[in-house]
Amino acid sequence: MSDPLFEVDESGEDLTRADTAVAAQLSPAEKAATREEHVRLAEGALVRGDDLVAGYVPGVNILRGCDFYLQDGELVGIIGPNGAGKSTLLKTLFGLIPVRSGSVTLRGEDITSAPAHRLVSLGVGYVPQNNNVFPSLTIEENMQMGVYLRPKTFKERFDYVIDLFPLLGERRKGKAGALSGGERQMVAMGRALMMDPSVLLLDEPSAGLSPAYQDEVFIRCRRINATGVSIIMVEQNARRCLQICDRGYVLDQGRNAYTDTGESLMHDPKVIELYLGTLAKTT
Repeated sequence: MSDPLFEVDESGEDLTRADTAVAAQLSPAEKAATREEHVRLAEGALVRGDDLVAGYVPGVNILRGCDFYLQDGELVGIIGPNGAGKSTLLKTLFGLIPVRSGSVTLRGEDITSAPAHRLVSLGVGYVPQNNNVFPSLTIEENMQMGVYLRPKTFKERFDYVIDLFPLLGERRKGKAGALSGGERQMVAMGRALMMDPSVLLLDEPSAGLSPAYQDEVFIRCRRINATGVSIIMVEQNARRCLQICDRGYVLDQGRNAYTDTGESLMHDPKVIELYLGTLAKTT
């Protein structure tokens, strides 16, 4: 006699009724974060990370089976509690942290742990959170460093950048080290854009900035995205990030916890309770 607590699927594997019930209770955002849904939804993605296991120290994994994808034209935000693996995921996608298992692809091409210069040449720009400008160089010289692989395109790309950030054109001869935190962030983003990337990775772009400059950064991110640059953004300012992103990922302990549109995550009861607190209740 078969055990009533178990079912048998078509492949002959036993499935507990409890597991079936738990699966049925998943919210749309939780279901979209499962491995099965990732495989389905990530088909044809511009950037894709599959089952990533990675960390800084041998034997200690920060990412523990993390999935991610970015479709062409999207702005995707990555949020979650401190230590969840947000910045680690971004650095793993850019090849800065060893991938112990899993893979990263760009337009279907394997770029797992590829060196930075190769990724830049393939159209991936990266803006780290700290030490992201050359303080002893002028703004113009910082922009020249950004386009060192294609120096002949400097004028065309610099015109593009100062259209996004007019201040950089006005102060092009000033030293980057004399700028405020928000102005330095503009320089860092501008330099990453000099190589005409199709993908821009931003690590905590609003960190340490005044509220006014935080808003400015988010507005500029949306404008950059509107020019055709797909963006992956890691942010501590979860509410503001979800307001501007097309989709968001909530990471927890190195794994996907939720993924959905930014609007849906802002109003997801579980996400509000666990990660956003009262911030989302006022939106």
